Amino acid sequence: MTHPRDMGAKQVESFLTMLATERKVSAATHNQALSALLFLYREVLDIDLPWLTEINWPTRTRRIPAVMTKDEIAGLLAVMDGETALLARLLYGTGMRLMEGMRLRVKDVEFDRHVIIVREAKGNKDRVVMLPRSLTPVLCLQLLAARASWEADRQAQRAGVEVPDALAVKYPKLGRTWGWFWMFPSPTLSTDPRSGVERRHHLFEERLQRALKKAVPLAGIVKPVSVHTLRHSFATHLLQSGTDIRTVQELLGHSDVSTTMIYMHVVKAGSGATQSPLDAMMV
Repeated sequence: MTHPRDMGAKQVESFLTMLATERKVSAATHNQALSALLFLYREVLDIDLPWLTEINWPTRTRRIPAVMTKDEIAGLLAVMDGETALLARLLYGTGMRLMEGMRLRVKDVEFDRHVIIVREAKGNKDRVVMLPRSLTPVLCLQLLAARASWEADRQAQRAGVEVPDALAVKYPKLGRTWGWFWMFPSPTLSTDPRSGVERRHHLFEERLQRALKKAVPLAGIVKPVSVHTLRHSFATHLLQSGTDIRTVQELLGHSDVSTTMIYMHVVKAGSGATQSPLDAMMV
């Protein structure tokens, strides 16, 4: 129970070593603990300890992402229904992240050009992805359902949907316009904890997560599958079909192509281009 101000390099290094050797925490947890100690000493205690920066940061294991085959994707989507099935198809067909799909607004789905504009994605970047033509009819039906919710909110004079803070100040009525309405609105209203305003938010993300978790065993899939696996499968299947990696990088919104390169390991391993010496021996 010694105060951190009275401890030094020996105690901190001993603590970090204990995390790695005894508790066997992951590299991410170890890095989080080290970052917390740096913040404590520099920002809270106002003590600059140069030796802290010399401690080796453990490298995070670079793991191959779980990817479903096209048959597994087809089987998974076949046992899903309703809005969650449409969302799963949309995420796989575009490579969008979970919240990018949930926060999709009416104005950003361009049926004429068959594109979707992803706004303020990871890294606060916008990007353009394809709109799968096979989803056009069902997305049009979803648009009609969203329109009904929007009209009900307008007739009830409810608050508009959430818009970025700067725009909300400049254009107070922007959240009530049809273009800014959610493509996948929640069926119920909820209170914004920050402003205290009751309004309609987008569909809760756990709806899709729960539906996917239930569908995976029904489809006979034994590998670990999450919503993000749809994005991994999208990238892998594009590369397998011959799409160049730069295009896949742009569609995924990766800043560095090295992030996209990890999918090449999956493609190469599953392509069968390199024959096992055992197979050659059996010929």
